[in-house]
Amino acid sequence: MHDETSPSTPDGAARPLSAVLEEVVRTGIALAAAEVARTRALAEAGHLALEVMAGQRPTSRAAELALREVASELAAAENSSDRSMQRQITRAMTLVDDYPVTLAAWESGQISRTHAHVIADIGSDLPLDKRGDLDRLAIDHAQGLSPGRLRSRLAVLAERLHPTTLTERHQRGRDTRCVRVIPGVDGMSDLIATLPTVLAVGIYDRLTQQARTLIDHRTGAGLTDNAPDTARAHADTARSSAAGSRGGATGHPAVSAGVSTVADSTVSGAGPSTTQGATGTTTTTTTDERTTAQLRADILADLLLTAAPDADPTRTDGGPGTLGTIRARVQIVVPALTVLNPGTENLDPAELVGHGPLDAHTARTLTEATTLAWDRVITHPVTGAVLHTDTYHRTTAIDRHLRARDRHCRWPGCTTPAIRCEIDHTHDHALGGPTDITNLAALCQRHHTQKHHTRWAVRQHPGGVLAWTSPTGRTYTDEPLPYSPAIRFLPDDPPPPDPHQPAPPF
Repeated sequence: MHDETSPSTPDGAARPLSAVLEEVVRTGIALAAAEVARTRALAEAGHLALEVMAGQRPTSRAAELALREVASELAAAENSSDRSMQRQITRAMTLVDDYPVTLAAWESGQISRTHAHVIADIGSDLPLDKRGDLDRLAIDHAQGLSPGRLRSRLAVLAERLHPTTLTERHQRGRDTRCVRVIPGVDGMSDLIATLPTVLAVGIYDRLTQQARTLIDHRTGAGLTDNAPDTARAHADTARSSAAGSRGGATGHPAVSAGVSTVADSTVSGAGPSTTQGATGTTTTTTTDERTTAQLRADILADLLLTAAPDADPTRTDGGPGTLGTIRARVQIVVPALTVLNPGTENLDPAELVGHGPLDAHTARTLTEATTLAWDRVITHPVTGAVLHTDTYHRTTAIDRHLRARDRHCRWPGCTTPAIRCEIDHTHDHALGGPTDITNLAALCQRHHTQKHHTRWAVRQHPGGVLAWTSPTGRTYTDEPLPYSPAIRFLPDDPPPPDPHQPAPPF
């Protein structure tokens, strides 16, 4: 994403916004310089704490106590938590010591604090001698990227710097999987499951699909009608079936959850109730107003506790409802050479779109297990740009190409995977825009709506490059993320030594 300021502004109504935008950018740069000054001061405080240990036997316990002592001093002066202050000091020392290029870019306003923290987080698993390489790579790739997109791109680049393979580290990471409960307040608690990323994303996606199906059903079914007519029931069945089928026709591997589920209406108090009055029995209906987040929680609880829920609003007869047919969806890019030669996975790792690298073993397992068609992506051997996609299902070739090219929503900075996006005509079809890959792009529902109902405008250039024009006249360019090139250029081998030349003295 690149920002280009137009020399002219649109109508007079936009000029105040333009002035505000300039003020936000200007103060942001000043704030960045102040934040870096504070970061350097916190790092210096940490170094002073470690200098106190000079001449003593260095141990991790002694270092931690020295940092805690200094952190407590600073926290008391700022009326803050010493634990929080110690974390700030540790992060500041990491940025100052290991990421000087990143710190300089942050200080000049080229990147934000969030970008800098993303870089430090991605490098936390790298050996110390490799962090300098990541530091330089990060700034080379950070220009025009949101923190979310930078995280995805750096996660892939960092794999090439690791001395061990992703598969080896994933196997160690799997040993940490667990489920734990953290008590909260007001009778609430957090149930936290630490799982392999592909499973966690799949679970979340399936819960989201099921929640949205319930919302779509209640919106169109008219829950206030106690006895919907036959036509309404048939319409509900068709609508629910369509919503359920969307999860299975994606052309990408699906993570199967294996059981049907539904949110139990008794959890939130939704559903019909009967009251006895003086004139007889009156039946009333309580409208289900649960949000998507609340429905996710209710469906998860119902699935884990019952595994065979009785209440399913999408059922129109005695059979199973629509929710049980919904399966999780994840979008995965698996380089062919990585599948054939897993030992090279660090050079070009498989990717769980929107979340980062995926170990070769998991990618290969999904490749072998899925019954859905894979999209073969033909890329340029040097630039990595998408040239062509093909598969046996010709009717969805354009969608497959766009998912492969765009990978995620094409609104500047958005990281919603393309499988959860809508395909939008850049130049409206109603106004003559063709249904062609040169005029189509993936947009999530939020940004698709924003494109059509705000003053933002967009044009598509060759190669799928989108140029977004804001209400103030500024242009933000969003380019498709290229795939890794198939050809890599390596330095020439040094010439053999001349036997007639004397050996160097050192």
